Amino acid sequence: MIIVFCSKSQRERERFSSSSSMAQIPSLDNAPLNITSLREQSQKDLLNILKNIRGKKCLVIDPKLSASLALIVQTSLLKEHGVELRHLSTEPIQTECTKVVYLVRSQLDLMKLICAHIQNDLSKGLQREYCVYFVPRRTVACEKIFEEEKVHHLLNIGEYPLYIIPLDEDVLSFDLDLAYRECQVDGDTSSLWHIAKAIHKLEFSFGMIPNVRAKGKASARVADILTRMQGEEPVNSSDMGEPEINTLILLDREIDMITPMCSQLTYEGLLDEFLRVNNGSVELESSIMGAQQEGKKIKVPLNSSDKLYKEVRDLNFEVVVQVLRQKATSMKQDYTEMTTTTQTVSELKDFVKKLNSLPEITRHINLAQHLSTFTSKPSFLGRLDMEHTIVEGQSYDVCFEYIEEMIHKQEPLVTVLRFLVLFSVTNSGLPKKNFDYLRQERELLHSYGFEHMATLNNLEKAGLLKKQESKSNWLTIKRALQLVVEDTDTTNPNDIDYVFSGYAPLSIRLVQHAVRSGWRPIEEILKLLPGPHLELKRGGYSGSPSFDTLPGASANMDKVADGRRSLVLVVFIGGVTFAEISALRFLSAQEGMAYDLIVGTTKMVNGHTLMETFMDKLV
Repeated sequence: MIIVFCSKSQRERERFSSSSSMAQIPSLDNAPLNITSLREQSQKDLLNILKNIRGKKCLVIDPKLSASLALIVQTSLLKEHGVELRHLSTEPIQTECTKVVYLVRSQLDLMKLICAHIQNDLSKGLQREYCVYFVPRRTVACEKIFEEEKVHHLLNIGEYPLYIIPLDEDVLSFDLDLAYRECQVDGDTSSLWHIAKAIHKLEFSFGMIPNVRAKGKASARVADILTRMQGEEPVNSSDMGEPEINTLILLDREIDMITPMCSQLTYEGLLDEFLRVNNGSVELESSIMGAQQEGKKIKVPLNSSDKLYKEVRDLNFEVVVQVLRQKATSMKQDYTEMTTTTQTVSELKDFVKKLNSLPEITRHINLAQHLSTFTSKPSFLGRLDMEHTIVEGQSYDVCFEYIEEMIHKQEPLVTVLRFLVLFSVTNSGLPKKNFDYLRQERELLHSYGFEHMATLNNLEKAGLLKKQESKSNWLTIKRALQLVVEDTDTTNPNDIDYVFSGYAPLSIRLVQHAVRSGWRPIEEILKLLPGPHLELKRGGYSGSPSFDTLPGASANMDKVADGRRSLVLVVFIGGVTFAEISALRFLSAQEGMAYDLIVGTTKMVNGHTLMETFMDKLV
């Protein structure tokens, strides 16, 4: 792949190239929905923007958008449209191009960088044309910055409506990294409009979704916005035939903060826990993958186009190691037979075919070996034991002593916070003596610095770290939904609990009930979880925006009349973990399951990445 650069240091070129080089894009061929068309439309929209700006231009990309765009458009395609690429940074743009196009999210700090670039150009007497395209839409607050800095008259402003990014065959991202924090701490609910708009765009491609279930305050709000959008800009389902998505399930992350705080034990989940999967790839030292270049980082694509990865990604990691061992042993035996016996041309051809999978096997053996260096540590095994103890709702004093010990050992603050949140959520807060010890006596701040006071305030505001004022409902919820399972079989699982080796994710249990028997049988349990719950039938196929509330609706409302498998879109507002997606895939694959499940999410998360969004330092 070739990327064109204007004069710039070699180091800068390598930095951009490594971060935006195309990971292998998932083919999406086996998706239960034609999401390839979504990707193609997004690509077309971007190329149309570039075509309308004649001549050579320098495209300056918001770094956070870079990996997302890599799943939409090849850099070679951008080159064909006379594009040079840069990352937006504090450094002035070095280019001979007279046209500079900024592609950015609507964030105020990014507007200030753009203003600084333009003012730097003006001070040097450079004459350039500037375009700013907001992803996915412009905001008044951002344009006000341009006016205050007196550069607004120099800009052509537009929008690039990128609301949905297909991460894989069954996973769609709305690319809203801070949605959970914005809603829970900042009181900014603009992301909810964005989510509703993304779903509404899906409906224009695949028909109006007739059934909606929602649990949580944010989810109910999205359902409401979706109703209004259908009223203002109706999807005329009568022209489109039967809708392809039969049911929409909206879930707030707030209703289940226990699951992301636990360590994921699927292969893909562990890759994210330790190596951070970002838009379908991990970046790591090339030496880990067997390359000779010391210190050089490489991106390893991780998506369903890799057949072996698709086969093992959702398995418990213990099983993955066994599968890889079997495949390597089989390959070795085939090689021995090939070299010690006379082979026919047909047999040689079959062997060569098998050799094609060798790079995949090698890649995942290297990754699994690297993961094993983390998972075999006594500290990791001790963490798992303590997580299970907290989830089981036992030995409060032992659990808090463990957290205290972590603080005294100066374990990373994000790890400590993850445990504290897990402890607080399962106990409806920390017992008064423990809360006072941490907050009033400032144990955490003395250990990690008073600049982290803002972080603790954020967690308290979000209700994730609080003083216990009422009895916890966790034990009732855990028992009623059978969330803790004894004698888990991770090799041949018969339940979703295998993804955490004995804990069934609360969020996925709710989905399981929704698609099998509806929420009516568990209505009393739903009331114990935060926020309202709705089961709605969207009225009419003539574009009518009306909803009929059906609190006692059964799962039969989801059935497709002609016996086809129904398609259910499960949207997580605030993020979803890879382990939860694995559990959904497991459910969908079960015998007798009449549903295909696809996931929509504001972002992929784990306990660490979620905690990091709350971490502010006071200056």
